[in-house]
Amino acid sequence: MMPRCCILVLVWAITVFLSQCSKGTTDAPVDSGPWLCQPAPRCGNKIYNPSEQCCYDDAILSLEQTRRCGSNCTFWPCFELCCPESFGPQQKFLVKLKVLGTKSQCHSSPISRSCYRVNF
Repeated sequence: MMPRCCILVLVWAITVFLSQCSKGTTDAPVDSGPWLCQPAPRCGNKIYNPSEQCCYDDAILSLEQTRRCGSNCTFWPCFELCCPESFGPQQKFLVKLKVLGTKSQCHSSPISRSCYRVNF
């Protein structure tokens, strides 16, 4: 049988050990958010900041940049699509809105405006 003092030392050591183990989880900030890393958005093999930039045709653009849609329209590639509607002497392009949270496509996105070009 073990002497009483050895049992007390053993109980004390276990108590100290358990209190130290639980201390690691209680020192964390209460509202520290998720601990898991989120994957960074990529454009090709480059990382970009979606609050300031977007990925358009494997190029990183600032949110303010515009591009040509047909010969007489501009559009915001981060927020809109340039969609060819007809070809020939009267080329018609439609600027359509990108729908947040989906992979926007010309056939299913809402129209923003029309762009006409007349060749003489």
